[in-house]
Parts: sequence; structure tokens; C-alpha cells
Amino acid sequence: MKKIELLAPAGDPQKLASAIYFGADAVYLGGPGYGLRSQAGNFDLDQLRQARRLCSEHGVRLYLTLNATPRTGEWPHLQAYLEELRPLDLDAYIVADPGVLALVRQLDPRREIHLSTQANTANAAAVRFWQAAGVSRVNLARELSLDDIRAIRAGTDLELEAFVHGAMCVAWSGRCLLSAALTGRSANRGACAQPCRWSYRLEEELRPGEYHTIEEDERGTYLFNSRDLRLVEHLPVLLAAGVDSLKIEGRMKSRYYVAAVTRVYRRALDAWQADPEGWHCDPLWLEELDKVSHRPYDSGFLFAREDPVVEAGESRYRRACDFVAVVLSADPNGRALVEGRNRFRVGEQIEVIGPRMRQQTLVLERIETEDGESLSAAHANFRVWLQLPAGTAAGDLLRRPVAG
Repeated sequence: MKKIELLAPAGDPQKLASAIYFGADAVYLGGPGYGLRSQAGNFDLDQLRQARRLCSEHGVRLYLTLNATPRTGEWPHLQAYLEELRPLDLDAYIVADPGVLALVRQLDPRREIHLSTQANTANAAAVRFWQAAGVSRVNLARELSLDDIRAIRAGTDLELEAFVHGAMCVAWSGRCLLSAALTGRSANRGACAQPCRWSYRLEEELRPGEYHTIEEDERGTYLFNSRDLRLVEHLPVLLAAGVDSLKIEGRMKSRYYVAAVTRVYRRALDAWQADPEGWHCDPLWLEELDKVSHRPYDSGFLFAREDPVVEAGESRYRRACDFVAVVLSADPNGRALVEGRNRFRVGEQIEVIGPRMRQQTLVLERIETEDGESLSAAHANFRVWLQLPAGTAAGDLLRRPVAG
């Protein structure tokens, strides 16, 4: 059976480490420019070199996003940047603009090129066009149904990639002008302010200050807000349709999000690869995905509904757990040095999570400084010693239930 790739986001070096540790086959990340997440941590050239070494050591492929739309005046800088990137020998560049594609082909003709969802590829003829231009993989438009994907698979032999989890956009394949119009920050150049998530009220021109409700709750109306995508329960039909790579959205999300979501899809995909006929969606996977910060989940356009994405869900994020610390080192008995991400204290219930859905709950009995001093609580960025379950390893994360 052909191996299906699990592709995870890596918004900064810490998230990259978690994506690898929790089971990604490949990661995608951004450099200092020309990607569509300019507010992510991103990677300068030295960090890209380090990321390349880390990925190579673990057999993980590394894709760099170059999927923004450059303007004419940026071309000399982009050309110089591509020349600097060439020695890094990254596995692929993710592009959307035909000019960027042509420039990569000119300056670095051996580099593998993946086409971004931003290019809005929605039919097999378009896939064949991009293949003729030198693209080796297409990330399909998010607006496609299963039947659409099957038809594209039947009409091309190119690798196909599809999003399976994360935030969705109210605009067609992310081509939105709302952020640029309201804030001057262009979504198509990587600086989206996400005004689709803001609360709006209707005001009639001749009645200033009189606000009218449109299915409004006490917090306002969310006219453009989209739900979050979750396709873990639908993996068999998506894979049967011919998808080669499953992509998780979230370079702007937390390290905990990257770890928790990647490990669920890793387990689900491994279970399908091992026994496609006997595969079933484990309720634990759904429970775990509810523990990361998310908006109400939806299956997107996969089943060709009339309004699968633009149904205005509430904008408030939901989550069941707080990320409190990362394990830096641990001995076989579970004595571990951890670095705090949020405040936690003695007597709290804490859960350790690791790859392969390993998780165990305990009540913290003692917190010690690196010098052995006893503490009642630890804070963000503190390094402290804890007694955790045997088998805890460096890279594991600690979380606790959200109060109330």
C-alpha cells in the first residue's frame, strides 16, 4: 500500500520540534517573507538551516511557503532570496503565483514545487496545466467535494494534497480583500487581520448609534465567521478518493495544538494503513481534538452541502485543556525537568501527553527549582523539577483541564 503523508504546520522552531516528535511525515513552514503567514514566528536563514538538519535527522520532509503574491518591485529581493535558499536543499517550495513558479524553475530547476491552495485548483485540467509548468503536487481548493476529488484523481497522476483539519476561510480559497480594505493588511500577502472573526452590528445611515440585530447574541453578530475543519472521522473516504497528503492547518496556532492534533491524525492514519477494512474512528480521537482550542467543527465542502462553511458559527474558541509545560528531560523513573508555559501549582491534576496517544493523569505532589528548593507553584518560562509517570520523555507536553 502506498504510504500517505501526514503534513503538519511548523510556525516556529518549537512547533517544528513538536510536529516531528508527535509524528508528522512532513512539515511546512515560512521564511522571512513571501509566505501567507507573516505573523507566525517563521524562520530566518540560520533557523532554516537548523530546521533542515533536524528534519533530515528524523526522515521528515520540509516544505517552505512562498505562496504570497509579490509585486514588481519585490522581484530583485525575491531572486536574491531564492539564491540564498538554494544551498539549503529544502524538499519543496509551496507557491501560488505563476511568476514565482517560473522564477524558481529558472534559478533552481531541480527544486520540487508544490502548488498552494491559494491557486484555487478545482479541476483535473488545471492540475494538468500546473503539472506541465513543473509542479509535482497540488494542494486542492478547499471548496471541493469528494466527487470533485475523485474526478481530479481520475484525470491526473499528479500528487494531490488536501486539508483535513484547522481553520477555514469564508473567502474562496483564501482570496479575500476584507482585511486589506478594513486594516490595510493584505491577506494575499500574508498579513491577514482576520476581520471575518470580528463582531459586527448593523447601523442605518440616518439613525447613527441605533444598532440592529441580525441573529445577534449578547456578544454581537458574526456575519463572516466560518467553522473549523475536522475530517478525522472521514479519512477512509478521503483516502479512497485518491489524496496523497493530509494537511493540518495551523502555523499561527500553539505548540500544544500542533502536538495534540498531529498525534491524533498520526494514530488515525496509521490505523487505516494497518487495516483499512477494519478501520473505525476511535471516540478518543474526537475527544482529544475537542481538547485543543477550536471553533465548532464542520466537514467543510466534502459532502457537497449548500452551505458547509459560511454558516455563521460563534466566534468564541472552545477548549477543554490548558497547555502548562513542556518536558525538557526525564529519567526512566519519570523525574523530569520541565519548562512552564502557564502557571501551575502543587495539588493540581496534570496530564502528560506523548506520541502514539500515550497519556497519563496525575496530581502534582511537589515542584522543585533547579536548585532543589520546594515551590507551591511554577510560572511561565520557569524551569522546575517534577515527578511524572515512568516513561515520560523529553518533548512530552503537560496540560490540565480548564477550570469550570
